[in-house]
Amino acid sequence: MLDAALADGTAERRCTFEVFARSLPHGRRYGVVAGIARLLDALPRFTFDDAEIAVLQSAGAATDRTADYLSGHRFHGDVVGYPEGELYFPGSPVLSVTGTFAECVLLETLVLSVLNHDCAVASAAARMTTAANSRPLIEMGSRRTHEEAAVASARAAYLAGFAATSNLEAHRRWGVPTTGTSAHAFTLLHDSEADAFRAQVDALGVGTTLLVDTYDITEGIATAVEVAGTGLGAVRIDSGDLGVLAQRARAQLDDLGATRTRVVISGDLDEHSIAALRAEPVDAYGVGTSVVTGSGAPTAGMVYKLVEVEGRPVAKRSSSKESRGGAKSALRRHKPTGTAVEEVVHRLDADVERGEHDRVVPVPLLVKGEPTGDQPTLEESRERLRRGLVAVPWEGLKLSRGEPAIPTTFLP
Repeated sequence: MLDAALADGTAERRCTFEVFARSLPHGRRYGVVAGIARLLDALPRFTFDDAEIAVLQSAGAATDRTADYLSGHRFHGDVVGYPEGELYFPGSPVLSVTGTFAECVLLETLVLSVLNHDCAVASAAARMTTAANSRPLIEMGSRRTHEEAAVASARAAYLAGFAATSNLEAHRRWGVPTTGTSAHAFTLLHDSEADAFRAQVDALGVGTTLLVDTYDITEGIATAVEVAGTGLGAVRIDSGDLGVLAQRARAQLDDLGATRTRVVISGDLDEHSIAALRAEPVDAYGVGTSVVTGSGAPTAGMVYKLVEVEGRPVAKRSSSKESRGGAKSALRRHKPTGTAVEEVVHRLDADVERGEHDRVVPVPLLVKGEPTGDQPTLEESRERLRRGLVAVPWEGLKLSRGEPAIPTTFLP
């Protein structure tokens, strides 16, 4: 496309591409925007050096004309979008990218790969956070996904309310708090469970978390308290009937005098199993596979569509994949109480009445390729999502399948 557009002169036409999801994953009530900071960090580095261009030419993917263009390529356009931690709904203009056709079309895969992954993880993680009902969640899914996706997943889960991750690279890159426990292999390495626990306590102190289900859980808890004392930080159970085992563990710990020792549960948890454990004496949850794979929805289903060429609206008319032309913005309408009631998507040039409690959702992110002032921190994005979920009607937080939490209205 780039080569042909360079050849016929259309590559320099000013265009706007829009990122949106036609629908949410089946039965989901809302989506969570994540990955914006990662995308803004990647855009300045999205360039082509001589070696990369040579590979493109040797593969027949770039003519000399395209190679010349790529050698000086850097994105100089404008980006407007929903901030990280914002909720989105079907049709929400999550991101608008404006520039020449050449520079915008090159970004499609980068934009969609970042947003489709991070939004899927954050959306699943937010549902788990709601299900946990203020109890801390630990992201532990690094071994269940690609090594780079693991870092992005840890960040997205933390943005959505998780307390920490076991992924140390996520801490280095993004400042995500880290925590973790030993594995069964550490217990099996030692001649006895007591030897393993003693080695861990000697290294990390009595505030550590001991994994007690390598052999017999009841004996494991007794040994843990015997070795660490009643000040033991936590025990972790990773298998079995977790609700029953949590009850028994709590009762046993209390009987042993370890009343402040926490019970951490892990093992194939998702938002539904977390909700089912809400009445049990669980102090924290470790979640792996389900969160890094979007809990059954591994992609947000977002698309990147051309909606405007030199100020002229354009739209795809396919009956199954229709899009709406023109650069757009969105208002989130609220009741005086703060409850969100409607997502209003409209053309940028439309005269839309704005109520006292309405809020414009998209914000400028890049102008002429440069960031627009200070971007929100990860902590600020976490707080934005917390406030956003408070504004959702209560039925919109249900885990059961249903319609989006608020309807989307498209103005002509």
